[in-house]
Amino acid sequence: MTRYLQIWLASARYSVVRTMMFRFDFFLWALVELFWMSVNLLMISVIYDHTSSIAGWSKYQMLLLVGTSLLVQRFLMGFFWSSLFEMGRNIRTGYFDFFLAQPGNILFMASTRKIDPDGLMNSFVAMGVVAYAAHKLGLDPTWQQLALYAVMIFCGLVIHYSMLVISISVAFWITSAQGIEGIYFTLSEFSRLPRAAFKGVASLVFVWILPVVVVSNAPANTILHGFNARWVLGLAAATAVWFGVAVFVFHRGLRRYASASS
Repeated sequence: MTRYLQIWLASARYSVVRTMMFRFDFFLWALVELFWMSVNLLMISVIYDHTSSIAGWSKYQMLLLVGTSLLVQRFLMGFFWSSLFEMGRNIRTGYFDFFLAQPGNILFMASTRKIDPDGLMNSFVAMGVVAYAAHKLGLDPTWQQLALYAVMIFCGLVIHYSMLVISISVAFWITSAQGIEGIYFTLSEFSRLPRAAFKGVASLVFVWILPVVVVSNAPANTILHGFNARWVLGLAAATAVWFGVAVFVFHRGLRRYASASS
């Protein structure tokens, strides 16, 4: 684990140095992401000008939920998105040979090669949104709640990472996985909605089969209402299942990979 940490730190240092060589791109994309986040938050303000509750959630409860969802997504974009996006392209072009030749776990090497400092920078904005919403609600979470919230955010990040790995791994079987990547981001939009808003088939799909709603609702409910064994165990189980499936699908696809020389 120490060796993998050293490898990741070296990759992170390279990414930061490279980003600072193109500062305009860094600030431009950081502003684009900030604008996108602002639109989502502004939409909440507009909706709650016309109602006081949505599925039993008040304005600042919803703000805390959306901030939690944005936090998970900013971590995903900051730590993994560039590497995973390039992985799909490298599989198509044969450049994936570069990772096969490296002395380490292939999935780790391929999915952690780059980080995006602009995405990570906006994660602090998402944290600020969560803190502001908690303050307006008069919440005073204990350190145990905060620690559990952090662990559940990590679990949500693993689930999103796993879903994205599965989406990209389809490139081992088909020419391009770009359309499937788009479907993934469409599904992730549902993570900013309360669990109570989903009924019937929608609940089955977005809560039980694709736990995009649980990813944000579980940690948000922990801050709002304290420890809930059902949320915690459900999120932990979903994390283990989705990560296991992602590793299985990736390695199954790896057997079909045709290198640049073949």
